[in-house]
Amino acid sequence: MVRATNAVASHRRRKRLMKLAKGFWGDRKNHLRLTGDAVIRAMSESYRHRKLKKRNFRSLWITRLSVAAKINGMSYNKLVFGLKKAGCILNRKMLSELAIRDPNCFKAVAGEAKKALSIA
Repeated sequence: MVRATNAVASHRRRKRLMKLAKGFWGDRKNHLRLTGDAVIRAMSESYRHRKLKKRNFRSLWITRLSVAAKINGMSYNKLVFGLKKAGCILNRKMLSELAIRDPNCFKAVAGEAKKALSIA
């Protein structure tokens, strides 16, 4: 009896893997075993880096806020504590955008934080 190879499914599987390896360099793009390993690693790294990106952006916003707070005569932690006392619900991303795009508005927000600190 003739051996059945299930060619259609195996070709489809191989094609799907090669499509994921598009742009890889050297043997990683056209040898099945190496491609499989490379794709698995690339997928896991991309998952990990999606998580890291969130941390990196938060760090960037905090750095920007720290500089903007210093310009307005206070430290970052005093700014955040003052805003919390004042009941301001703006997050770090929005505060960072304010500091960059509208410094006068940020100055007013920092003034509110100072006022809340002086009352306490």
